[in-house]
This record gives sequence, structure tokens and C-alpha cells, in this order.
Amino acid sequence: MSASNESGSVDERPVVWFDIDNTLYSASSRISHAMGERIHDPLDFDRQCDGSLPLEDMIKYDPAQRKLFEDIDRSKVRVWGLTNAYRPHAERVLRILKLDDLIDGLVYCDYQVKNFSCKPEPEFYQDAMKKAKLSDPSKCYFIDDNRGNIDGARAQGWARCVHFCEQGLEAMEGGRTKQIDNERAPGAKVDDEVKIVTTLEELRGVWPEIFKA
Repeated sequence: MSASNESGSVDERPVVWFDIDNTLYSASSRISHAMGERIHDPLDFDRQCDGSLPLEDMIKYDPAQRKLFEDIDRSKVRVWGLTNAYRPHAERVLRILKLDDLIDGLVYCDYQVKNFSCKPEPEFYQDAMKKAKLSDPSKCYFIDDNRGNIDGARAQGWARCVHFCEQGLEAMEGGRTKQIDNERAPGAKVDDEVKIVTTLEELRGVWPEIFKA
């Protein structure tokens, strides 16, 4: 990954947070299913799950996707990864997709920490902002394939959120296979400011201000 701002002064450039699994690659890869079959103990994730997954055969480098990341204007914003996966898996995916040098920092679930937090828990988003040295939540852009994670970010004041929704495909979540849709949790308040995209390329139209002219 490129040099991050995990140490040093506050950097008030907005942060564009990208979820990784089922966002930077399609759920059609069925990586979530393969992971679900292997994960039994999160602490053993790297050896039992990630190390045994043939990720190089399941996802491929996409030059158009790299161009999208290259076209983000780094004088205006920073780009970070935000994932519920463990660090080795996230970094491996980024390397395969040839995006690792275009990501400024990575926030992940640390399964070795007692009572670790993850999306959509408030502490996870708060910790992410601390690691990015960002004090204003309204300067957070965020894209995720899980609408619950988007709602969690919105509850923390993250202003520019996008739901990546490959409606009709399947993904494994919490040990169960579910069909991808834009359904909200019961009782969730209406939020018309969240945009829905089916490809990352659509971000050029949704967030035109973050791209080079």
C-alpha cells in the first residue's frame, strides 16, 4: 500500500472508504461461499481460510478498475480500505487486483483483540476515522455491498455513502447464503441520500468531485 497517514498530523482531506470483499470484485466469484466453508475459528483465519483459498483463480486484475482508482484526484481526497476481513486476506486481494499501491491505508478486523469491533458497529467507524486522522465524519465517502454497513456509517455522520448492489446474485453472510438485494432492516429510517450502483465505474457520475478533471 502507498504511504498512509496513520502517524503524524491531522489530514482533513476527505477519505474515500472502499469495502473490499464483494465490492472490489463481484460476488459471482463466490469467495464468500468458499470462506464460509472454511472459517471455524476467526483466530485461525489466515491458515485455515485465506491460505487455502485459490484467490488468484477466483478473481482477476481489471485494468479498467485500476484506471478508476488512478483517476481519483489525490490532491482532493485519500483512499482507504475498510473491511471486516483480517489484514492478510485484505492485502492479498488488493495485490491480486493490483490496487495495493493505490490504497493509502487499511482498517480491518483484528481478531486477536478481545471484543474487537467490526462493521456496522459504531466503534469500527470511529476507530477508522482516528486511524485516518480525520475529525469530520461529513468528509467520509463510503461504498459497501452490505446495506446494513452503509446504515451504520450513516448513523455516524458519514455523508456520501453508496450501496454497491449486485441484485440477484448470492453471497454468504453470517454463515448463511442470502440473495443480494437493497432491503433494509425492519424499522430502518428512510435515507434517500444513499445512492445505489451496480458497477464501480458508476462512481464517476455519483462522486464526480473526487476525480481528476
